[in-house]
Amino acid sequence: MEYLVTMTTRVPEGTSEAEVDEIRARESAHTRELAAQGRVLRLWRPPLGPGEWRTIGLFAADGPDDLERTLASMPLRVWRTDEPTALGTHANDPGKGTVPLAADDGEYLVIFNVAIPEDAGPPAVAEMEAGEARRAQELAAAGRLVRLWTSPVSGRNPSLWQAPTADVLQKDLASLPMTAAEWLTIETVPLTRHPSDPATIKQD
Repeated sequence: MEYLVTMTTRVPEGTSEAEVDEIRARESAHTRELAAQGRVLRLWRPPLGPGEWRTIGLFAADGPDDLERTLASMPLRVWRTDEPTALGTHANDPGKGTVPLAADDGEYLVIFNVAIPEDAGPPAVAEMEAGEARRAQELAAAGRLVRLWTSPVSGRNPSLWQAPTADVLQKDLASLPMTAAEWLTIETVPLTRHPSDPATIKQD
């Protein structure tokens, strides 16, 4: 099972730079071990404000307890709070490892909030879902849509995208039938790769 985890670190006042550097070094080394075990799949940094220290991670675990054991084993956990979201399988997900990582493209976490109109009958819904599936397949084949999941919140679907620019991403998202029909709203978070991101390490 996969989980999206937002990790927020707050270093206590008075902590020396040497102590911070030592824990960060242990965190990096342990993260490599977890990546080798298939537990840490990806790591990114969202946009950060002054003094913020936050990471978004994609983890694999057998369940909530197994995920907690992984998170608790990470050295930075002494200063960190973790917010996990369990990810379910979406019918339009290209699948893990299906879409190659584009080295020069930016990555984006995109959250779809689907709201089907009350007056939409079953045939209209089926037609819309079929069109959405076809377009998702096209965007995955083009290397844009990397992953798509469901979440515990009904109608809220996290996804991972890559594109050369934010404008290109917005055009891709606008091409989805549900976007054009205003059946969904979209939240977009630009991501930068974390120094300990397993994908980045593999390319080094």
